Amino acid sequence: MTTEKDIEQFSKQCENIFTQVRRDVIGQNEVVEGTIIAMIAGGNVLLEGVPGVGKTRLVRTLGRVFDLPFSRIQFTPDLMPADVTGTNIIVKDDDGNSKFDFQPGPIFANIILADEINRATPKTQSALLEAMQEHTVTVMGVSRKLQEPFFVLATQNPIEQDGTYPLPEAQMDRFMFKLIVPNPSLDELMQIVNMTQKTMAEVADCACNGEQLLKMREVANQIPVAEDVMRYAMTLTSATHPDSECATETAKKYVRLGASPRAGQALISAAKVLALINGRFNVAFSDVKQLAYPVLRHRMKLNFEAIAERVSPDEIIKMILEELDKKFKIKK
Repeated sequence: MTTEKDIEQFSKQCENIFTQVRRDVIGQNEVVEGTIIAMIAGGNVLLEGVPGVGKTRLVRTLGRVFDLPFSRIQFTPDLMPADVTGTNIIVKDDDGNSKFDFQPGPIFANIILADEINRATPKTQSALLEAMQEHTVTVMGVSRKLQEPFFVLATQNPIEQDGTYPLPEAQMDRFMFKLIVPNPSLDELMQIVNMTQKTMAEVADCACNGEQLLKMREVANQIPVAEDVMRYAMTLTSATHPDSECATETAKKYVRLGASPRAGQALISAAKVLALINGRFNVAFSDVKQLAYPVLRHRMKLNFEAIAERVSPDEIIKMILEELDKKFKIKK
């Protein structure tokens, strides 16, 4: 049972985490908040942005702030699945007999930075699928459990097309959030350059360990969700399907394939964390609406009409939300 003391502790811990992260990361408030919400809720994050906007720095900082073993995998076209998961090698025992010994790969850490994930071949990308969903790794028929908490924070470059492999739908669906990392404003750029003139290294201190993070997740899971809010979140998920009973006119016009049930799970899990961060003990409609963008933008397949009219996923989500607000009589 969640007590008031647990909730106070949660808020204090979150404040501490944000303070430490902002010592190393200038601006990017939405991205920082989204990444921390996903980590507390137990989800993986896909960060999309052009090179040099601080994606890798953010992940390294999170490793320091959460005091968790951190592993970086640089995805390249020649990377093999065994380079990610690990492999069995032949070693000699004390009696001189040969035996197989498992050498764990970089996936056996708590925070995994999958850098430029869209550069690896589909075969190597698929090595992450089981780890991201089941938190296990199977090599030569033997399944090994990954240590909790476990997160994959992947980055991809949206502008480079040569030598890249788009992530398959099954893998995209395993990311709780897709966060767009924007270019910094002029003031932020000045702060970044001033800060990095002193040192390029991260200076953030530990604000929360793995055990405390798992406790925060437990506290968030116990936050109640009113039936109206739950119905709104599930209707929103269903409304992205053009052939659903809840389909909106926007979805019928622009969407070929809507979000999966994982989107509904992600909306509720993340909304509970966001409610606590905002100092509330229950999930509000505003929490669901705020999180609709990172949860849904990578889970919808747009049709030819949307591509031809250059309508972005975020614009489609905005229109779907407006239609649902009228249906549920929600005031802005």
